[in-house]
Amino acid sequence: MTILETIYTPVGGYAPDFELPGIDERVHHLSRYLDKFQAVGVVFMCNYCPYVSLYLDKLKKIQAEFVGSSFTLIGMNGCDTNKYPTESFENMKAFAEHHRLNFPYLWDSTQDVTRSFGAIKTPMAFLIDSNGMVRYKGKIDTDPQAPSSVREDYLRNAIACLFKSQAINPQETEPIGTSLIWRN
Repeated sequence: MTILETIYTPVGGYAPDFELPGIDERVHHLSRYLDKFQAVGVVFMCNYCPYVSLYLDKLKKIQAEFVGSSFTLIGMNGCDTNKYPTESFENMKAFAEHHRLNFPYLWDSTQDVTRSFGAIKTPMAFLIDSNGMVRYKGKIDTDPQAPSSVREDYLRNAIACLFKSQAINPQETEPIGTSLIWRN
């Protein structure tokens, strides 16, 4: 059994800065996003996860809804490509093109950023304010299987509350999805 050290980033704590390659062949820095946007959503995702597939349209709608409000969503893949070649950088590019992602998709090849955030499943969302503080983390909504019957739209509501300077409630939910695949 391999024991991995995970750095847990709590709600109210500072998000770990990162410098990662995106499928657009550019390097992306959290600090630069925070200089440009009032809020950043980081969603840990991967190419093969059936839960991510269920949420792709919802994530694209969230990005489209809030892009004019100084918000951006960022997808981040931190899965082990040695065990799952479907998660390679080239496959990420094909995945993003096939699904017409309207937000950056970054590759955490070392898994250091994924571990620093404390992500445990895909998809798992983190909402970060312009000061770099995590304001919400957890699942996107209550029901990935039936988007039309969503009872609670956690990520979208957290973004809306942040822009209205209202309290975010709940600030944390238990993510649902596929467990992240860690390198040994």
